[in-house]
Amino acid sequence: MAETYENVAIDRVGTDGRVARLTLNRPEKMNALSQELLFEFNEALHDLEADYSARVIIVRGAGRTFSAGYDLTPPGGRGADAVVRRHKAVDEQGRRLVMGTRTGMQQITDIHMYFWNMAKITIAQIHGYALAGGCELAMMADMVVAAEDAQLGHPGLRGLGTSRTGVIWPLVIGMRKAKELYYTGSSITGVEAQEIGMINYAWPKEELEERTIEYADRIANMTADHLAILKLNMNRFYENMGIYSSVRSSTDLDAMGQLTGESYLWQDHVRESNEKGTGLKGALDWRDGRYRDYRTSKG
Repeated sequence: MAETYENVAIDRVGTDGRVARLTLNRPEKMNALSQELLFEFNEALHDLEADYSARVIIVRGAGRTFSAGYDLTPPGGRGADAVVRRHKAVDEQGRRLVMGTRTGMQQITDIHMYFWNMAKITIAQIHGYALAGGCELAMMADMVVAAEDAQLGHPGLRGLGTSRTGVIWPLVIGMRKAKELYYTGSSITGVEAQEIGMINYAWPKEELEERTIEYADRIANMTADHLAILKLNMNRFYENMGIYSSVRSSTDLDAMGQLTGESYLWQDHVRESNEKGTGLKGALDWRDGRYRDYRTSKG
């Protein structure tokens, strides 16, 4: 690969390097999904899709976690708005506009849907946390594997909006559990995620990397073009069940979710925390303290 990136890294593993491995590479920020990372991720995927020698792509995170979600504290941005690159989400007076927010979110949804439907087999390898946007991203892979003690969930549902690609959950897990996870924003371990069908396998953390490569290498026995046809055939079934319309609709609702009473409470606590000098941590403690998880129980 001639292209180099600042926020993602690419190497080759498996037999004769036929498995490409894409690493989210912001370990100091727990691989938070910044604007720069997301668009580099998209560019790297396009490069790999055009590379016939890459049969399977593993996506993992550098450092101690897969991804803690969208970058909520980027310079010049606010949470989900921070990943809007080509469209302002405010008017001349600085007031938030739902259609501006929606347009920016659809740009990110386009990246997720490309990841879903690109002509390569993809595997998300999760350790540590795959939360909020990190969980959304992982769910778009063909297969997902995780460390047994990994945490998967979407705490962003607690007042920050809805989950755009989290709507894939009803396709892979039962309705009751999907609604529970959606209404509470709680996380589950890799073991439970395997039990309910959210992921393919949960392995001991110390075995995760080796077993993921073995898993990818086994799939990579066939050529990239044949695997792409098999993937297209499978995805068409799910797309005919409404995944595209569901994800697009969920993105619209995510934009509207930024303007609810709960969302305004969250924004008030962020502002108050900043005024007190406690920063985002104070607001997150308020959000998650009601559920007694994430920061309140895990530090």
